[in-house]
Amino acid sequence: MNETFSLGWEEWVNLSGLGLPAIKAKIDTGAKTSALHAVAIEPFGDDDNPQVRFIMHPDPADPTLEVVCSAKVIDRRNVVSSNGVSESRYVISSPVTIGDRTWDIEITLTNRETMGYRMLLGRGALSEDITVAPSLSFRQKQLDYKAYKKRKGRKGATKRPLRIAILTQEPNNYSNRAMIRAAEARGHVIECIETSRCYMSINAHKPEVHYDGKALPRYDAIIPRIGSRLTFYGMAVVRQFESMGVFCLNPARAIGNSRDKLMAHQILAQHRLGMPNTAFAKSSRDTKGILDLVGGSAVVVKLLESTQGKGVVLADSKKAASALVDAFRGLDAHFLVQEFVKEANGSDLRCFVVNGKVIGAMIRTAQAGEFRSNIHQGGTAKAAKLSREERRAALKAAKAMKLNVAGVDILRSDSGPKILEVNSSPGLEGIEKATGKDIASEIIACIEANVSTILRPAP
Repeated sequence: MNETFSLGWEEWVNLSGLGLPAIKAKIDTGAKTSALHAVAIEPFGDDDNPQVRFIMHPDPADPTLEVVCSAKVIDRRNVVSSNGVSESRYVISSPVTIGDRTWDIEITLTNRETMGYRMLLGRGALSEDITVAPSLSFRQKQLDYKAYKKRKGRKGATKRPLRIAILTQEPNNYSNRAMIRAAEARGHVIECIETSRCYMSINAHKPEVHYDGKALPRYDAIIPRIGSRLTFYGMAVVRQFESMGVFCLNPARAIGNSRDKLMAHQILAQHRLGMPNTAFAKSSRDTKGILDLVGGSAVVVKLLESTQGKGVVLADSKKAASALVDAFRGLDAHFLVQEFVKEANGSDLRCFVVNGKVIGAMIRTAQAGEFRSNIHQGGTAKAAKLSREERRAALKAAKAMKLNVAGVDILRSDSGPKILEVNSSPGLEGIEKATGKDIASEIIACIEANVSTILRPAP
């Protein structure tokens, strides 16, 4: 026979599954249904995976304390309140902890802003061995709203279903499909949004991103996968989501810095990271001076906007280099001139950094007669083991660029690792196939660890 568990008419409740460590609840055996205060209630997901997202103010005396919650919808039913009004409510399930006892209950969501208690625990949530003393309060362990302050800045405190969007022009490519599978496997709802079809309402009171004639819903996180042709507009869309308080996997400023090859090299140089000797020019006629800055007889010339190895040319002699620099200058374009690291033998390392860790690395080798090792240019890839110095350089580069997810390309030279590029939208296909690792799941785990649950913690 179970030992009797005794409650007062009011108790402190912990709904850890919803990220609510302390709520003062009224225990009401006159009510069958349990209810939780919720505002900004928004359903998401589909019929096979219905979810609901809402905001909870656990402390009636502090409206600035806002907690974002989400949970799977198990039902929707009409509930008659104490004043006789019938209301259709979402029903969720959550473990509840009172004292040293935890059990699962069903909870309906409703606005209890005018009520003295943010939660009502009805008799439907009480088993036969639970007794309620209507004249006594807090018979079990008392909690405190300070629990929310303690959680401030703590990452990964709550695992909850997230609503995620991928900003992309290619929703069906390998990388996006892999992240969709990984997110759904972890219980999240994820969708692709075409960057070019977004437009923005820019104002101080209610910034919004619109799409196909209506405002987009609130997302917990955005994964920017912006092509180089849409960098400017894509960054504007990402900034708009940032202004709305949405966690963006890579922030707009970091994306812009990584896409601007000159800015990227200047940032890496400021952080004392090794890279090939580099010169930058546009219309200067001092070809010899430009080449002397780089040194060596062979150089690589890159257009500032080059991607995936396009707009990158090798000159294997001083004469060829001089002609090439003159030709690039005639294009009236900005370009970089870099030393050619011969000892790399047409190979480079792609180090995949997620949330401050190198989670995979591959060595890419150019095809015969080609110096560019990009897989898009016919290069091959296999898993690589990094030295401590290479790992440190990759981590430091991603941190310098302020990227949560980055592909750091490194050359192995006689004088140590030299960083070629830091990519803010690295593809997943090559690294996953070369290493056999589930990189997409690591990216989703990074989002889980960084999405804020408490919006405005109590001061």
